[in-house]
Amino acid sequence: MRRASSPTSADLTSDLQVARDVLSAEAAGLLSLATSLGERFTDAVDCLARASGRVVVTGMGKSGHIARKIAATLASVGTPSLFVHPAEASHGDLGMIVPGDAVLALSNSGETAELADLVAHTRRFGLTLVAITGRADSTLARAADVALVLPRAPEACPMGLAPTTSTTMQLGLGDAIAVALLTRRGFTATDFRRIHPGGRLGARLRRVRDLMHGGDDMPLATPETRMDAALVRMTEKRFGCLGVIDAAGLLVGIITDGDLRRAMGPDLLGRAVREVMTPTPRTIDAEALAEEALHAMNAHPRPVTTLFVVDTEGRPVGVLHIHDLLRAGLS
Repeated sequence: MRRASSPTSADLTSDLQVARDVLSAEAAGLLSLATSLGERFTDAVDCLARASGRVVVTGMGKSGHIARKIAATLASVGTPSLFVHPAEASHGDLGMIVPGDAVLALSNSGETAELADLVAHTRRFGLTLVAITGRADSTLARAADVALVLPRAPEACPMGLAPTTSTTMQLGLGDAIAVALLTRRGFTATDFRRIHPGGRLGARLRRVRDLMHGGDDMPLATPETRMDAALVRMTEKRFGCLGVIDAAGLLVGIITDGDLRRAMGPDLLGRAVREVMTPTPRTIDAEALAEEALHAMNAHPRPVTTLFVVDTEGRPVGVLHIHDLLRAGLS
């Protein structure tokens, strides 16, 4: 392979102009698509929402790559979905498409030969077929129960041949369908977490109650406790802090390493906890997301490394340390 020469300033200018032209063309296509949507879009979402089985997404070539992404997005937001390759469908994979399923087929021309057997399968067994195509008079559009027709928009390729604007519109329309379905179904962040348990995204969606330390692990003392005993308790629990509770069990203060440094003196060990503590400490609810806890630790000019978890009345039910969030995958 011939090594490319170093780009000149003219090359850089030309490359940037090409990039801007491509993105502008694709953005114009998406805008045209957004304004063209109407009752057929709602009909398509109705059809897919009524499916008792899965949404089977299919397409050939570049449309097939887009179809794979749409299937993955649908599945990730609560609509059971899978991708079936149309050519493989003709060699046995039609068995993956069963009664109750709905099919979402992508073809810009609407004349993709490899889709023929799969389309015939949907007609033979009465399966719902939704099409995304660029031609309203195409074979695919005429066979479908609902055809979503992409508006005419030039491809971003200067030859007008490489699928660029058309595939961008397909992808955008697939995202629109997925979000419309999750909105109808009332899909929540809790639902999202159940099917995204791994990685940082899963960590962000974990609840504080899943990460906190409760019961005897909590470092607690009363306002009257002497500081010598309080320091022993702080050292035992290893959170670098001590929660202060009143006679009713309500959290009324906290002692941190910073409080100890500010109160340092020859009489420190003989003083009462109430003389050293910081009142009204930062707290969080057990049902809050781990991401919210991380934000609460860092939201103020003076970040903290520990939060007490309290119930609705202000009683401590747990303690959460920054290390718990780091171990869970947040950073």
